[in-house]
Amino acid sequence: MTDLSDLLTPASVVTGEAVAGKKALFQQIAALAVARLGVDPVEVVERLGERERLGSTGFGGGIALPHAKMAGLSEVAAFFIQLPQGIEFQAIDHLPVDLVFALLSPPDAGADHLKALARVSRRMRERTFVAKLRGAGSADALYALLAGVEARDAA
Repeated sequence: MTDLSDLLTPASVVTGEAVAGKKALFQQIAALAVARLGVDPVEVVERLGERERLGSTGFGGGIALPHAKMAGLSEVAAFFIQLPQGIEFQAIDHLPVDLVFALLSPPDAGADHLKALARVSRRMRERTFVAKLRGAGSADALYALLAGVEARDAA
């Protein structure tokens, strides 16, 4: 399934906001999570930071998949951020990260969390798809790509 609309909302896709580094990025993700899920922003930053300390979620090609489990969530939720400039992320290939797909999951969502990570990872490894994401000029265009709107429209 290439449609990621079950994980994202249009408001959880942003572009154009520069951040100085990982902590600022995690704060931006937290702000999006507060607006969508009503969670504690400090806890979001802490959980993402805890996971990142286990090993970088920057998997190469300028892409990172920060993720964490948090109490108080009822389902897996995703956030996508396209940065205007890449940031240092200690990625496996040492390239700066400019595309970030973050996942927050309930603590008991083991299988759903892993399935979501696998789906996102597969999609973000498709070079032509990633090129389209980088070429998208707006958050609406990014959401359409991530939600598979172009594939549905072509069918």
